[in-house]
Amino acid sequence: MAAGSRSHLLVIPAALFASVVILYPLAALVAESFGAHAPFDNYQRFFVSPVYLRVMQRTLTLSALTTLICLAIGYPFAYRLATATTRGRALLMIVILVPFWTNLLVRTYGWMILLNPRGVVNTMLLDAGLIGSPLELVYNQTGVLIGMVQIMLPYMILPISAVMSRFDPQLTRASRSLGASPLATFRHVYLPATMPGVMAGVLLVFAITLGFFVIPAILGGARELLLAQLIEFNVNTTLDWGFAATIATMLLAVTFTLYAVALRWFGLGAIWGMVR
Repeated sequence: MAAGSRSHLLVIPAALFASVVILYPLAALVAESFGAHAPFDNYQRFFVSPVYLRVMQRTLTLSALTTLICLAIGYPFAYRLATATTRGRALLMIVILVPFWTNLLVRTYGWMILLNPRGVVNTMLLDAGLIGSPLELVYNQTGVLIGMVQIMLPYMILPISAVMSRFDPQLTRASRSLGASPLATFRHVYLPATMPGVMAGVLLVFAITLGFFVIPAILGGARELLLAQLIEFNVNTTLDWGFAATIATMLLAVTFTLYAVALRWFGLGAIWGMVR
């Protein structure tokens, strides 16, 4: 047997592990969503109900807003991280990773203390005379958005910074020497080169926030359900596992679609060194 053929055998254990741990559960989830007798009843039930459609719209909207805010904050932060000195990069990494390593539940309850009507944020604003009454910053979509942005920022910053750190600064100097303005250089040279990192961050943030449960359950209101809470309700309360699997399958389809678009049209594969 040739050496090249034997090297392919090394992939078999990983393939078997992925099949058992990942592919089989996903296939079982999709099969459960269709059911045994009426394959499309669960999907029809979801799409004909205004209540479920509002939950889906709310989930997609909050995920999109979280992604956009993380991108607006994370892109300049990632640039500063990629261009900083060794000491400055170490300090910035501490700023990113220390909250990242803190338990999710602890951070979420910390936001409850900060954002409640008698919390630190409202107290400071009231003392400064900027507001006349406490702002409603928790138990609504505002609180959920604040919590998710803080949690997801590292997932946006790190992929973008990884791509920016490999960017050749001579390209921007060449663009400027040819008469391009700083804005034109950014639009036509720097931004396209860093787009794989942007898309990787966007994909990570959007896909993860689609399935967030802890933050919406704690910081959101009782009437502001998201799809993850709807899945939990059908699994633990109504015991309707087929309908829960249907919702989870739709979330999975959205994630795969976003990944395929990013891979095909935005060069996401470049961040892993893939050949397009």
